[in-house]
Amino acid sequence: MSVFSYDKNGFLLDGTPFRIISGSIHYFRSCPQRWSDLLRKLKVCGFNTVETYIPWNLHEPHEGDFRFDGLVNLEQFLRLAGAEGLKVILRPAPYICAEWDFGGLPAWLLKDRSMTLRCADPKYLQKVSAYYNVLIPKLVPFQCTNGGPLIACQIENEYGSYGNDKEYLRFLEQTMRSLGLEILLFTSDGPTDMMLTGGTLPDVLKTANFGSRPAEAFQKLREYQTDGPLMCAEYWNGWFDHWGEEHHVRDPRDAVETFREMLDAGASVNFYMFHGGTNFGFMNGANYSDKYEPTITSYDYCAPLTEEGNTTPKYDLLRELLKNYSDTACNLPIREKAPTCGYGKVVLTQKAHLMPQRDRLASVIRSAAPLPMEQYDQSYGAILYRTKVGRYAAPEKLEICGLHDRAHIFVNGRKVGILYRANHESVIEISLPLEENVIDILVENMGRVNYGPRLHDRKGIDGGVRLHYQHLFGWDVWPMEMEDLSRLEFSPAGSQEDGPVFLKGTFTVDQCADTYLRTDSLNHGSVWINGFNLGRYWPKIGPQKTLYLPAPLLKEGENELLILEYDGASNTSVEFVDCPDLG
Repeated sequence: MSVFSYDKNGFLLDGTPFRIISGSIHYFRSCPQRWSDLLRKLKVCGFNTVETYIPWNLHEPHEGDFRFDGLVNLEQFLRLAGAEGLKVILRPAPYICAEWDFGGLPAWLLKDRSMTLRCADPKYLQKVSAYYNVLIPKLVPFQCTNGGPLIACQIENEYGSYGNDKEYLRFLEQTMRSLGLEILLFTSDGPTDMMLTGGTLPDVLKTANFGSRPAEAFQKLREYQTDGPLMCAEYWNGWFDHWGEEHHVRDPRDAVETFREMLDAGASVNFYMFHGGTNFGFMNGANYSDKYEPTITSYDYCAPLTEEGNTTPKYDLLRELLKNYSDTACNLPIREKAPTCGYGKVVLTQKAHLMPQRDRLASVIRSAAPLPMEQYDQSYGAILYRTKVGRYAAPEKLEICGLHDRAHIFVNGRKVGILYRANHESVIEISLPLEENVIDILVENMGRVNYGPRLHDRKGIDGGVRLHYQHLFGWDVWPMEMEDLSRLEFSPAGSQEDGPVFLKGTFTVDQCADTYLRTDSLNHGSVWINGFNLGRYWPKIGPQKTLYLPAPLLKEGENELLILEYDGASNTSVEFVDCPDLG
C-alpha cells in the first residue's frame, strides 16, 4: 500500500517528495500484443509514470453493452504497467477530446435531442452514472492505496475550454469518490483565465496543458493555485494532422529543450504523446473552427515512439536528458526496431458495388424525413437515403441541409456529384426527366467533432432535403454501420471500378511483420484486414499516403484485404511496402 498526496511544495509518495515524469500511451490506439513493449520503452527512457485516457465510446458502444476485452482490456494494460514498475494516471473523462470521435462520448447520446452534454443536465448525468457504476469499480483494485500502480485520476478534461458548470464537475468528483476512488483527483486546462476559471474546483488540484512557453503557463497557473505542485498534464511535444494539410513535425531538440525548462522549474510533466498510435476504424475525430476538419488515421503525433512503436531521435535525446533528472532510467532490454515487410502487390479480384448491396448492409427503415444517423441507432459508417419525385421540365437545385459529412448524389442510378461539408457545399443542380425519378443520397460519416462548441455533431442529414424551396418527404433509409460485411456478395472485378464499391483480394504471408498499405492507386475510403477495420485513406489530399498494418493483425497463410472505395478505382491493385509515408 502507498499514499500519493501533495503539500505546498510538491507531490509526495508515502511522505517522500516525488516528481511525476509521465508519458501518454493510449492502450486503445495500439494492439494489445504491443503494450508491454511500449511500456518497457517508456520506463527505459527514464519515465516513472504512464498516462492514458479511457474512451467511453469503446467501452460502451451501445447503451448498456459494456466491453473490456481485446483492444479495450484496460485492466490488462494496468497490470502490465504495474509489472514494469510504472505509476499510472488515468483520465476517465467522461469526455476525453484526444482527437477521438466525439471526444470519446458514445454517439448514442445524440439520439435524445433534449439532452445537453457536459453539464448537470439530469438526463446526461444519469448516463454518466450508469457508465461510472461499471467503470470505476474496475479501477479501485489498481489504486496505490490497494497496492496497485494507480496514483491519480482526472476530473473531466479541459472543461474550461467548453463550459463552466461547477455543479457538473462536483458531481463527477463525488461520483468517483462514492464508487471507491480515494486517490488524488485533479483537473487540467489551458493556461488562460477563462479556461482556469471555468474548468476547475477550488479544493481540487489544478494542472495546465500547453506545448511551449512553460514559464508563462506556470505563472498563469500560479495565479489560481499559489502553492502546491506545478504540473503540465499535457506537454504537446508534437501535433496531429487533418486531411488536406501538411504533416506536423517538431524539431526534437526544441521539444526536449522545452521539457528541460519544465524540469528545471521543478515541475511534474506528462509528455503528450509518448506514443501516438493509430485511429483505427471510424474512430478519428474532427475539429471545426472556420470549417470542418477531420483527423487522419495515423496519430503518430511526431512522438518519441513512432506509430509502430519504434524509437526516434527524440527518444534518444529524452533518454540522455532524463539521466540527470530521473532515478528510473535503467538498462533493461527493449525490442529492437520492429521488423517490417513489403508484401508487394495485391490484385483486388472481386467487387461488390455498394448501392445494389444495400439490403445486405442494413435493413430499410421508412422515414417521413431524412434524419441523422443517431436517430436510427447508428454510430458509424455511412447512411443511404432514397426518395422518389416526379418530372421537372428544367434542372432544379437540390439542397442538403445540415450535411454531415460527405454525400454522393445519384439520380435514377447515375452518380451526379459529391458534396462535402468541409468545402461548405450543400447544393447541386439535378435533372429529373422521368415521370418518377429516384434520388439516392449516400452520406459518409468522416468523424465527429471532438473539441469546441460544435460537439453535438450528428451525422448524416441533420436538416432535411429541399428541391428548390420544396421540402422532400417520404424516404427509405439504410443505416450502414459496417460492423459486419460478411453478407456482401462479390463478383469478378475489372481493371477499374466505379464507386462506391467494395474491392477484395487476398495475399499470403509466410512470416507476420509490420507493413504499410500504399493507397496511391485509390481515391477515398476505408480498409479492413481479416475483418479488422484498419482506418480511412485519402491520398489525393493527404498528407497520409500509407496505412500502418501491425503484424498482430496478420496471420500466416492467406489474409483477406477488403477496401470500400467511395470514389471509384482506376487501378484495382494496391501494394504493401516496408516503410510509412505520412507526408
